[in-house]
Amino acid sequence: MSERELRELAAKQAALGEVRGSAAVDPVNAPMIRHWLDAMGDANPSYLDRGVAPPAMIQVWTMQGLHPGAKDGSPVDDLLAALNGHGYTGVVATNCEQTYHREVRLGERLTPATRFTDLAGPKRTALGVGYFATWNVTWYDEADEPVAEMLFRVLKFQPPEKRRPYPLHPAVNADTAFFWDGVRQGELRIQSCADCGELRHPPGPVCPACRSTNRSHVVAAGEGTLYSYVVHHHPPVPGRETPFAVAVVELPEGVRIVGNVVDCPTDEITIGMPLRVTYRAMDDELTLPMWAPREP
Repeated sequence: MSERELRELAAKQAALGEVRGSAAVDPVNAPMIRHWLDAMGDANPSYLDRGVAPPAMIQVWTMQGLHPGAKDGSPVDDLLAALNGHGYTGVVATNCEQTYHREVRLGERLTPATRFTDLAGPKRTALGVGYFATWNVTWYDEADEPVAEMLFRVLKFQPPEKRRPYPLHPAVNADTAFFWDGVRQGELRIQSCADCGELRHPPGPVCPACRSTNRSHVVAAGEGTLYSYVVHHHPPVPGRETPFAVAVVELPEGVRIVGNVVDCPTDEITIGMPLRVTYRAMDDELTLPMWAPREP
């Protein structure tokens, strides 16, 4: 498919206007809200006390499933498929802007509607040449009133053929250099406040406890337990084979860290399983800390 054909397809999909999807399979419900609050570490009791969902959950109620029958067509699907077929297989989200008209209440069943708005490109980026695709989603209640909206933009790019073997190198700056220096030495370093001793991760320039900018670090024991995880099936990730597990690991030092679970089939991963850190060389320059099962 040529650049002209991609633009023609984008114009065709935009001309469809707003396309309604199916109503949510489940109504807004308390168990899902509890799970979401727990996963986010949000201890605010006011949502369930008032019988409403956190506004940031709006996507949760109508997210598509993995099974073929669970997926609605939208004006975005054909265009993304065409970009994949044209070699733009890499994807990274660049913008997500949500607007909330009101809180949604327990028992409400929402319906999403998607409108494709723009395809910009081809553009040369640090990841490769690609297109920026933008669409809007509006969620309606049962009275057909909008309750929330979202602008979503992704970069669909062609992973360059000649580049580092592992293309997703982290950005290293003054706040994170100590962490990556430690990884190269086989140490799992956690940033600490040089004044009050508070530990924090991810690293940052200011202590959230005492607001000091004086920083130090401690070396963690390298053990933890699985707090939560997702198994990534799609879209393709440059340099990785799917499926793979991305986990939040709770450390005995009192912080949580994100990393991949390895040396374990994804269907055998369980919440609370004991893990140990392991270091994997991704290429000649990058080593990543990952997490493998350990005996309790």
